[in-house]
Amino acid sequence: MSFLDILLVIISSAGLLHGVAFAVYLLFFKNKKTITNTLLALILVFMAFRIGKSVMLNFGNDLEPIFIFAGLAFLLLIGPLVRWYVTGMTEVNYKLPQYYFLELAPFTLLFLSSFFVTKNWFETINKEVIIVFASVLIFIYIHFAFYIFIANRLLNKVKKSYPIELQTKSQKAIISWLNLLIIGFVLIWVSYFLNIIEDTVPYITGPIMYSMVVYFLSFKAFQLKVTDVDGNVFKKNDDTQLFTQISKLIVDDKLYLEPNVSLTGISKLISKSTQKTSEVINQYAKQNFNDFINYYRIQEAKKILVGDDSKNHTISAIAFDSGFSSLSSFNSAFKKFEGTTPSSYRKTNSI
Repeated sequence: MSFLDILLVIISSAGLLHGVAFAVYLLFFKNKKTITNTLLALILVFMAFRIGKSVMLNFGNDLEPIFIFAGLAFLLLIGPLVRWYVTGMTEVNYKLPQYYFLELAPFTLLFLSSFFVTKNWFETINKEVIIVFASVLIFIYIHFAFYIFIANRLLNKVKKSYPIELQTKSQKAIISWLNLLIIGFVLIWVSYFLNIIEDTVPYITGPIMYSMVVYFLSFKAFQLKVTDVDGNVFKKNDDTQLFTQISKLIVDDKLYLEPNVSLTGISKLISKSTQKTSEVINQYAKQNFNDFINYYRIQEAKKILVGDDSKNHTISAIAFDSGFSSLSSFNSAFKKFEGTTPSSYRKTNSI
């Protein structure tokens, strides 16, 4: 074995062992035991079996057919696990599907069949063997691609249901993590699939890609702290609806144009305390009440400043038309949001 081969074995095996170590941590050392952490651990373990088969096949000689077919079969198991994991990370009080074992039927069938594949049959070069093996291989990769596609659809559905401006920190972390996870599986799938198409890329590319992906994903998992949360962070709460109600009053109904609009006044309109109203605005708008109001006032002022009849309006008039009660507060807010004065902005953007 050449030095390059040894290096490739080390790189491939390191990722495999890292994935197993991460799975062991999730299963036995993680304080918070959740179904999602268990599913993630199982994905890592079964991927390790799959990658291990690839490493042995690439560098070993006379690998028994049972290991080849069993290794391929694990992709039929990983697909459903990925779908369940993505669902569990985005669905409140998630439980495995009632008939989840039906999704495992293809894996079970191929895994059991691998025990009956003899070396003589597998090494026989005839049309029937090639057709059977090629058909199994194509089915496995289409099956895996299908589940990656389904997982991505589930994630996109969640994104539409939870606009980014209304997402909590935990929700953003999960969505970011699942995006990376799906991209990682796509890269692994592509690296293997390209190999079966006339050996477009070397077979060892798959294990190396897996190693890179698993190292990156494990780092992001700890950085985003996704092993501490699950789909329950998407539980609907009154705060989201409350912010939508506040936004409608201030933005859609343009209450920001009223000079005397106040936190107290808005709170009375929605029948909440000023503390609660302020808390919701801070959480979802990432601004305090005054900045939230002034932001939309400045957007209104900018439209007037660059409008066709801008020269017919004085800066003072624009300030009052935008909802400000004084020119000084207008100038201060404008400079805070735009980094320049209203007069300079008009000069720079005038047609």
